[in-house]
Amino acid sequence: MSQTVSAAASGQFKIGGDISVNRLGFGAMRITGKGIWGDPADPAAARATLARLPELGVNFIDTADSYGPNTSEDLIREVLHPYDGLLIATKGGLTRHGPDRWAPVGRPEYLRQCVLMSLRRLGVERIDLWQLHRIDPKTPREETFGEIAKLRQEGLIRHVGLSEVNVEEIEAARKHFPVVSVQNRYNLGDRQSEAVLDYCEQHAIGFIPWFPLAAGSLAQPGSALDDIAKSHGVAIGAIALAWLLKRSPVILPIPGTGSVDHLVENVAAAQVKLTDAEFAELDRAGRVTA
Repeated sequence: MSQTVSAAASGQFKIGGDISVNRLGFGAMRITGKGIWGDPADPAAARATLARLPELGVNFIDTADSYGPNTSEDLIREVLHPYDGLLIATKGGLTRHGPDRWAPVGRPEYLRQCVLMSLRRLGVERIDLWQLHRIDPKTPREETFGEIAKLRQEGLIRHVGLSEVNVEEIEAARKHFPVVSVQNRYNLGDRQSEAVLDYCEQHAIGFIPWFPLAAGSLAQPGSALDDIAKSHGVAIGAIALAWLLKRSPVILPIPGTGSVDHLVENVAAAQVKLTDAEFAELDRAGRVTA
């Protein structure tokens, strides 16, 4: 399977209307340590996983300065620079105070620091897709959005995305800059962002579901997800991803892993073509457990 699967089969999407990527991407959060803190438990496996991405047609990689912190961006540069044919998207706006601890900071001077340090770590002169990791409730969002607009006008970032936002927040941000992507939690069993997804589809905004493999009770033996996975000869996770790909043409799933074998299992989702009946069955099952 590893010799034939390719993310190219997932179809393509143009980020910001001008950067074409294969829709099935890679989330680089899991190439760090426990609690998304420090170095990965198996650094060699993490490097090997990153190295396989271009070979498997994965050309959209999502990371953040807070993963590690810094660890994910450092590894990406070490293994993949100069990123020929790859879009490396990163995020800023969260601070780290230990494993599994995250706190948003949206002050203009901090966001500028985030961008400048990501440029340095990734070894680029411009970040093609920079995403605000969270809106900071302690900072007036007009200040946050205004600084991001300046960073874009200065050419330090090409396109801007947002994470964990609602429709009203997207529209507020769009008064300052074009929003080309939104990254919210969304999967078979978590549909809380349906309204945001629908808005993104209406406005050709890429929707990047994080935690895309979460399936909960849907993954139990004998479940609809399990039965459909067996009928297609793929892992359960590949069916969860295939459902996302079929749900909307603007969805760009970014499953993450530090294992080459798991990566290949995930990329196999690109080849899965769910029937309308299978899609509907999974959709119903997901809504029941949501």
